[in-house]
Amino acid sequence: MLAATARVAGDLDVAEECVQDAYLAALAAWARDGVPDKPAAWLTATAKRKALDVLRRDKVFRSKMPLLVEPVTVEVPDEPGEDAVPDDRLRLVFTCCHPALARDAQVALTLRLVCGVSTGDIARAFLVSETTMAARVTRAKKKIAAARIPYRVPEAAELPERLDAVLTVIHLLYTTGHTAPTGADLVRVDLVERAVHLTRMLLALMPDEPEVRGLLALLLLTDARRATRTDEAGRLLVLADQDRSRWDRAAIAEGNDLVLGAFRTGRVGRYALQAAIASLHAVAPSYPATDWPQIVRLYDELRKRWPSPVVALNRAVAVSMVDGPAAALAEVDALAVDPRLAGYPYLPAIRADLLRRLDRPAEAATAYRAALDLVDNDAERDFLTARLSEVTAAG
Repeated sequence: MLAATARVAGDLDVAEECVQDAYLAALAAWARDGVPDKPAAWLTATAKRKALDVLRRDKVFRSKMPLLVEPVTVEVPDEPGEDAVPDDRLRLVFTCCHPALARDAQVALTLRLVCGVSTGDIARAFLVSETTMAARVTRAKKKIAAARIPYRVPEAAELPERLDAVLTVIHLLYTTGHTAPTGADLVRVDLVERAVHLTRMLLALMPDEPEVRGLLALLLLTDARRATRTDEAGRLLVLADQDRSRWDRAAIAEGNDLVLGAFRTGRVGRYALQAAIASLHAVAPSYPATDWPQIVRLYDELRKRWPSPVVALNRAVAVSMVDGPAAALAEVDALAVDPRLAGYPYLPAIRADLLRRLDRPAEAATAYRAALDLVDNDAERDFLTARLSEVTAAG
């Protein structure tokens, strides 16, 4: 609704208000006349009509008050024309990823407005506090208004400069769904499927971009394990304990083909490299039989293109399978001083697992407690609690 209405209104704030007004109108009309056959279409049409009314009123106001308001031309289209981006939601993603905004602001604003991700979940993805993230979103919206940045769908020639931000938005949307930061369920299927759908549309729009292929491959290869990530009781199962015979082989085959296609271009970026890592996990007959040395090498390449502490932390897990948990623990402890990981729950969780494997149960228990203090997803909390009980008993 917001995407379709913003396309008419040309202003995100106006579009948000019109969408809210449409919901209010529905409360009255549906109580009186009954719910329509297509409620989503009714709401969207109502919001768009309200946006047109706002534009017409604005046009009349500006024509009647030339001494008070600088005249501008306001076009009120009955139907939008053809655009470089054919889908409303993907169009709004590209539009919000405006180069006049800082990258973090682009991504945060888009996740909040277009993808429906809560401010708290966005903050967790960026490893910052919710207050900090709320301020970023507010500043981004104020800058759009103050700088008079128009709601304008970018032309085809402008898409490549916005592509990396768009890929970041979709990747973070998927990540938020793959392991929900809060709640009872490990996976938010709606966000996962929305991210995959957006990436497929993006690939249709920009089929020659290797990083789009890489992102779709990464999502498919990772999501292929969805059915085995928890048991029948909803308890989390780590990769080593998952039933590989139940993985989605069609998704793995498609993902592998996309990885190969991305690598053949010779323009390999961070998403294609992550997809290659996911591919090695997907084709391995078992967890111990995974090509861990190759995964470490891929992480080394990934760190060159994306020097993120999270990448370094994930690499340490692979190092533990090649050089042993002691070598990996040294790397994890070195990362612990990075302030960007101060509230990242997987740092103490990985450290706890390494200490458990080194038969240092008391230290492992301390690390598990630290991880529990940072985790809000019920499935992850139950898993860490069970591990804490194991090492406590062993100690």
